[in-house]
Amino acid sequence: MYNYILSIAAVFIGSLIVFIFKPSNQKNLKLLLAFSGAFLLAITIFDLLPEVFEDNRFAKQTGIWIMIGILLQKVLEYFSKGAEHGHIHLDKDTYKVPKLLFFSLGIHAVLEGFPIHHTDGILAGIIIHKIPVAMILTTFLLNTKIKNPIIILVLLIFAFMTPLGTFISEHFEMVQKYYKEITALVIGIFLHVSTTILFESNEGHKFNVTKLMVILLATATAFLI
Repeated sequence: MYNYILSIAAVFIGSLIVFIFKPSNQKNLKLLLAFSGAFLLAITIFDLLPEVFEDNRFAKQTGIWIMIGILLQKVLEYFSKGAEHGHIHLDKDTYKVPKLLFFSLGIHAVLEGFPIHHTDGILAGIIIHKIPVAMILTTFLLNTKIKNPIIILVLLIFAFMTPLGTFISEHFEMVQKYYKEITALVIGIFLHVSTTILFESNEGHKFNVTKLMVILLATATAFLI
């Protein structure tokens, strides 16, 4: 049960930070994103990859599913405008909820919920990833002309997408039968999102010592979990 509560709480924490404090320091948000990206990447490498390849007689097919996940996330980003890794480029004068954005984020969120109950490390990685994403999403919505009750409803629906994925993976036999394939798909999604956060060009292509230290801290934390 705590898997569901914590993944929902991550969205509420991120949204409440924006609603209450209205943070404007983009540098701190980028560092938080860097930490979440590094942590998610490290957890994927330390936990999920060994899990799907352990005693696996179909390793090459598993690799294909990972590549499909990478490509799927690339397609989803076309509709989400990069919200998963810190960028939303949409019309701020809109009165309507951007349906394609939330459809894409919803698919991403449901899929990332599938492997949560298998390891606490993945749960921690998704929580740390969802907080800055929720902050970015909430900030964008508050800067549009969409009414606050609708914004709250949208964020509430978004908060329950990852628990929905966890519920499906725990209670649907067909999904359990193809757990390794689905997890490999999720690995591809995580690899794409985390590496995009970490390795997209810095402003001016300058070496950022602070960002490097944040990445090292996140990696060490993921290793110790």
